[in-house]
Amino acid sequence: MATVVLGAQWGDEGKGKLVDILSDTAQLCCRAQGGHNAGHTIVKNGITFDVHILPSGVLTDGCVNLIGTGCVVHIPQFFKELETIEKHGIKTHDRVLISDRCHVDLDLHTKVDGLEEVELGKGSIGTTGKGIGPTYSTKATRSGIHIADIFNKAEFDRKLRHLHHGYKKRYGDLLQYDSEAEITKFNDYRERLKPFVVDQVPLIESAVKGNVRMLVEGANALMLDIDNGTYPFVTSSNTGLGGVFTGLHLNPRKIKETIGIVKAYTTRVGSGPFPSEQNNDIGEKLQSVGREFGVTTGRKRRCGWLDLVVVKFSNSINWYDSINLTKLDILDDFDEVKVATAYEHNGQELTSFPANLEILDNMTVKYETLQGWKSKTVGLKSYEELPENARKYIEYIENFVGVRVKYIGTGPGRESMIVR
Repeated sequence: MATVVLGAQWGDEGKGKLVDILSDTAQLCCRAQGGHNAGHTIVKNGITFDVHILPSGVLTDGCVNLIGTGCVVHIPQFFKELETIEKHGIKTHDRVLISDRCHVDLDLHTKVDGLEEVELGKGSIGTTGKGIGPTYSTKATRSGIHIADIFNKAEFDRKLRHLHHGYKKRYGDLLQYDSEAEITKFNDYRERLKPFVVDQVPLIESAVKGNVRMLVEGANALMLDIDNGTYPFVTSSNTGLGGVFTGLHLNPRKIKETIGIVKAYTTRVGSGPFPSEQNNDIGEKLQSVGREFGVTTGRKRRCGWLDLVVVKFSNSINWYDSINLTKLDILDDFDEVKVATAYEHNGQELTSFPANLEILDNMTVKYETLQGWKSKTVGLKSYEELPENARKYIEYIENFVGVRVKYIGTGPGRESMIVR
């Protein structure tokens, strides 16, 4: 049976911590989509780890980790993360696998990513610049390169040169890239990569038949989903529950629980709509106290009140069985806390999160104000220990969204997690 952990907002909700905790009892931890644009911070034994393409279960001995078919993989980043983790004495031998059907995120894609952003000017998406969008684009146009292609040198070299030629015609001298230099790098990667690459289909089939305890770690979050998020200010993959099935070939009937990760306030990195954003002292305080900097880019995150319209919309697509509310402690010193409960446009309340960007730019957000608790929650171990107003805040979220808050994060360490 599988437990699925998915981001319910715009990412950076703190998924990695719960995945790290749950991986203690998991035998197989999987990533279904995305690339090294994802960034998960995990504090373990007092050491802070930042993983990007590797599943967070890699920090747990005995847990095998799979980068699934729906992912795009930047090979240099893959080896860099392995090296960093192994320096801390964590063994990865026979515990990290890559589907041979993943697409390869080349340095070429990274170069093109930057050029595309410059070309968009003021309308830029605010990507991480990691080549994710161009890689998924070549996948969709059927000109991409599979991990499996790496092991056929003649075919890999041909495809890479063909991609370079196409982009060169598009961008001319603006594209500063040497295809032969990247080909040379892959001559080295080819043999090093072989032990990690598997055919995912029989692996997952065997795991399901053998009742292997599986943990699926979502990357990015629902509001960045290419179909359901704030398009075009989204990532290039399906970040919701649907992406789990296409990216992992998992039997839908074998999901035990889907957990939505919800930050106790809202943050967003990059451009795009953010209805509850606070461009004021509140936003600055959330940013400062919450240490809100992107794990992948280091960019300062935009901050605002918890938007329950977003969380409810996310639940309508991902059908959460429970919620992990993270970073509750960041609100400890607020006199009052607000939650967004509705949007109004032209005097009418909207029934859901709108797809139309013009409506998003010209609507009014309605808030409910709750009393703060002005008391430290850091490190508290039980729900009963939480201040009364903190419990009221949690119960308000539960009642509005219609999903039980099962896990409550009260600090960065894995020990700072209340389980109800």
